[in-house]
Amino acid sequence: MNENRLRSIDLRRPDGFSRLLLRCGTSLIELLAVAAIITLLMGLLLPAVQAAREAGRRVQCQSNLHQIGIAVLNYEATHGTLPPSFIASPFGSWSVHARLLPYIEQNSVFDSICFDVGWEHPRNLVSGVPQFVLPAYKCPSDPFAYRMKDEGHDEGWVSPVSYGFNAGTWFIWDPVSHQSGDGVFLPQIFLRLSAISDGLSTTMAACDVKTFQPLIHDTFTPSPRPPSRPEDLLQYIGGGQFELGPDLNDNGGHGEWCDGAVYDTGFTATFPPNYEVEYTHRDGRKYDIDFTSRTLGTSATQPTFAAVTARSYHQGLVHAVGVDGGVHPISDSIDPAVWRKLCTRNGGEVARLAE
Repeated sequence: MNENRLRSIDLRRPDGFSRLLLRCGTSLIELLAVAAIITLLMGLLLPAVQAAREAGRRVQCQSNLHQIGIAVLNYEATHGTLPPSFIASPFGSWSVHARLLPYIEQNSVFDSICFDVGWEHPRNLVSGVPQFVLPAYKCPSDPFAYRMKDEGHDEGWVSPVSYGFNAGTWFIWDPVSHQSGDGVFLPQIFLRLSAISDGLSTTMAACDVKTFQPLIHDTFTPSPRPPSRPEDLLQYIGGGQFELGPDLNDNGGHGEWCDGAVYDTGFTATFPPNYEVEYTHRDGRKYDIDFTSRTLGTSATQPTFAAVTARSYHQGLVHAVGVDGGVHPISDSIDPAVWRKLCTRNGGEVARLAE
């Protein structure tokens, strides 16, 4: 086509592009056919692209958990015990995540922490400890992992966490008898590896959890028998504190990487992975909740029970790391009894981490 004829077409006019196509010998039907083919190809390619991206995120998530598993073993090699999940004090307690910082190459963060006071103490708030963003504690598939949680004027902004440590099946701690549950990371107790008689490779250390999880806590004391259905659990929520709502910041579970409370940095095997514990709140909305009967350190007489479910944004599974450092995908369809066996340290059960 003559170059001067092309220059004479003003593409700024409403019919400019159509005139150009006609000059080039392209009909409207041909154009629509090309557009339809492109749309079809995009529809075919987009799921593949999304699947490839999720596969990459899964690899990174597994790498994070492997790093956490190795950090646990290095901590034990240094101190002779595993880190406790909680140490009661007038100032609250620091999480396992905080105690593992030197073993995930975060010495500078660890050195800036004042462990003799709580994370919400002004000395730690001034240092910016609660806002530290630690990639090893962030699942790349969690869309909210890098959001900050606003805990109000007394505590300010806090970074959430995507991985919880194994707190056992249901019972966590009794402040009267000083007995702990059947998990691996326990309140007030520095557990030795020799206490994990079920085997390091067949006992879970940490697992995926969801940030900003709807939460009900500080209810009356439930039965020592673990609930098998959400209906069994919901009977205990009367008078509890509700940290849930339509806004992301309304939801309090796994919102503070530095706090040792089980609903912030732990999980339990009361229900299998990604199990929906449905609760209809008085606002008419349905929530998939976590439950803790009593926040650790807030009562000298009431024991703590918790149903804090392992959840993830990976389709159909969660990732878990054994105490030996091996990482495994755990299917949502795992038998609940097997899931509980994998989370007890000395039950004498025969179970293995497998997809």
